[in-house]
Amino acid sequence: MIIDDHEVVRRGIAEVVERSDGMTVVAEAASVAEGLRRANLVRPQVLLVDLQLPDGTGIDIMTSLKETLPDARAIVLTSFDDDDALAAALEAGAAAYLLKSVRGAEIADVVRAVAAGRTLLDERTVTRHKAATDDPTEHLTPSENKVLELIGEGLSNREIGERLGVAEKTVKNHITSLLAKMGLQRRTQVAAWVAARKNSGWRNS
Repeated sequence: MIIDDHEVVRRGIAEVVERSDGMTVVAEAASVAEGLRRANLVRPQVLLVDLQLPDGTGIDIMTSLKETLPDARAIVLTSFDDDDALAAALEAGAAAYLLKSVRGAEIADVVRAVAAGRTLLDERTVTRHKAATDDPTEHLTPSENKVLELIGEGLSNREIGERLGVAEKTVKNHITSLLAKMGLQRRTQVAAWVAARKNSGWRNS
């Protein structure tokens, strides 16, 4: 589903998605109110959401749909390339953050990846989370680094526990600790951070 107040943008994205195998645009909307109403009717798997809408923001939509459509995943498509907008989108649970300068083919790739459960960021989008050091992973333990890597692969806490041979509660404890050390607040932010660093050529040692 595409939610953007510019019809030309909506139609352009819809054409790109519709040309891609296995993907269909189930609805379009131009406002928060219209977006919420239609989303709850058609129950899309992925939403492409503009940040600035006539009656609110894409953040309002993502926040509201967490209650009614908890399994729907959101991609923010915006003109705003700034940290505050990115932080707000991640806090609301966005699975990807794309600039409107992105190529059409990339949009289709990101929609497909997000539908498959991955969390992605546009390579040109810079994330600068508050952290005490240049490398916020510097003080992570080996176990926390492994958990960090597996979060980036899209694994759930239960799956991480099975992979590492530890209890799910232990995984949660590791996540609580690494969030504090990295200066982050949510698990989704960790996944987005890993994606951004991999895009920039970083590899976890």
